[in-house]
Amino acid sequence: MMGPGIALTLAMGGLRSTILSRTGESAARGLEKARAQGRLLAENELAGADLLERAVGLLEASSAFDDTIRAADLVIESGPEDMAFKQGLFARMDTLASPRAVLASNTSGLSITAIAARCSRPERVLTTHFWNPPHLMPLVEIVKGEKTSDDAVEAVRALMAACGKTPVVVKKDRPGQLGNRLQMALVREAAYIIAEGIADAGDVDTVARNGFGLRMPAYGILEHQDVAGLNLGLAVVEYVAQDLFNEPRAPEYFRDLVRRGDLGAKTGKGFYDWSTKDADAVRRRRDQFLIEVLRYRRQNPSQA
Repeated sequence: MMGPGIALTLAMGGLRSTILSRTGESAARGLEKARAQGRLLAENELAGADLLERAVGLLEASSAFDDTIRAADLVIESGPEDMAFKQGLFARMDTLASPRAVLASNTSGLSITAIAARCSRPERVLTTHFWNPPHLMPLVEIVKGEKTSDDAVEAVRALMAACGKTPVVVKKDRPGQLGNRLQMALVREAAYIIAEGIADAGDVDTVARNGFGLRMPAYGILEHQDVAGLNLGLAVVEYVAQDLFNEPRAPEYFRDLVRRGDLGAKTGKGFYDWSTKDADAVRRRRDQFLIEVLRYRRQNPSQA
């Protein structure tokens, strides 16, 4: 559920935020999750107790779809990654929302231009892709559709910054936006490395966590290239690119896993055998690391 973390973010920015769900029960669960996330931030000194108390007071839950959409200045949808579903939902919201309202999708890769295709005001539609978990991850990618207005983009960018997030504007609506284009290149090559017998899944992740991934919070990909020297970087890219997986599809090994029904932690097997791993423990390790990084940044704002 991305919605609670997104709602908490907006409430921490001083906005009254409603978690809208299909039923009152699921909306109430979302509200409690947002409150729990707020408590986690306070316990780890990532937000002041007074700020969180005010934010929690601005959070609401509802299943009254039409009334909630009519009253909103900003709607952020975080439903299934299904184009037909999103197009239908946005068309319905478009008929209900105020002309000044911005309709945003939290899609992690679908075209916002296509999502807005049935809207009468596509200039007020854009993507706000919060990274998971949204109450901890600073990044929000704001993706501009072909008809999205610059004013809408700037208003949402400024709002995300005021809510404590790190927004970036993706100027062209392309598959995967920005972050997932980079991430999927890694995923594709990682699967190929395993298929080729170069290394197993554990060693691939060990390299990512203890090599380039460890320094990335303080040292970007392109910063590294410039600091190391582009002549060296170019030579390495030219040499390695010849042996990378460069076909416009997922490697066959990845496809085979899905064909066999080995879908990862939820089925017990994927790249790893999850009978010997605990997905909740992995998430806790991830979140604790993020908390420590964010605490360091809070104490050293120049390093953020």
